[in-house]
Amino acid sequence: MSMNYRHLHYFWMVAKEGGFARAAERMDMAIQTISAQVRELEKDLGHQLLKPAGRGVELTDAGQVAFAKAEEIFQIGQSLPELVRAVASKPVKRFKVGLCDGISKLAVHALLKPVLNTTDLHLTCHEGEPEQLLAELALHHLDFVFAGQPPPANPNLRMQSRVLITSEVDWYGSSRWVKKNQVDNFPQCLAELPVLLPTGHSRLRVDMNHWFAQQGIAPHVVGEFEDSALMSVFAARGFGVFPVSRLGVYDTGTLSGLRLLGQCSDLHEEIHGVWNVKSIDHPLVVEMLSSLER
Repeated sequence: MSMNYRHLHYFWMVAKEGGFARAAERMDMAIQTISAQVRELEKDLGHQLLKPAGRGVELTDAGQVAFAKAEEIFQIGQSLPELVRAVASKPVKRFKVGLCDGISKLAVHALLKPVLNTTDLHLTCHEGEPEQLLAELALHHLDFVFAGQPPPANPNLRMQSRVLITSEVDWYGSSRWVKKNQVDNFPQCLAELPVLLPTGHSRLRVDMNHWFAQQGIAPHVVGEFEDSALMSVFAARGFGVFPVSRLGVYDTGTLSGLRLLGQCSDLHEEIHGVWNVKSIDHPLVVEMLSSLER
């Protein structure tokens, strides 16, 4: 059933005024017109909403429910102009970004830092598969995408990309696992310690598998995570040791309570920025990219 809100409004006014005559006077309309509209509403709902009470009317049980909902609807309607004026007078700066599964969210936070203090910023972050996010970018549903590798060549998509950072990878763990003999025996100790790794969604995981093979290490993997921040939480609780991009982790306090196990100068994580050619006019895209060049 399609609700006729004009009928509902007449009913609401009658209920508030306590009778058809007072509602008609308040609305400067004929009693017969208002009465007919209320009867139409009752017919549509299939229930009597008002019943005679002295010189006026009172609500039936069904009418009380209808009146309560009508109060909500028309109070919202009355406040709508003020809400619209407030938004129009103070426009929000919207920035919609996509984060491909498997990239370091800690590093992304550091890359976004130059725009996070923007006045009236409304930041929306979506996570997903690269194909899904690039499709959203092509449709202008996103302004920018952070990815672990450049997008596939496709002239129809009209996208641009660049490497935003190349960050070395360090290994951390709690005091339960990181002791002097493990530090001295890094990275071979990873064959014995419980290891937390990014999932196969991550380009870093692919590179890390090659690195393990080059080092002759068969890691003792006890957990895999898409989110680097979540992985750090498990590591801090003593679940295992984990790798993390160097960028951003010191600023966010993520390493609180964790110890450095070792550094991998020959293992890096790349984060690529991808944008639609029309998005380059977005002021926050310009600001973020410019800050990386300073």
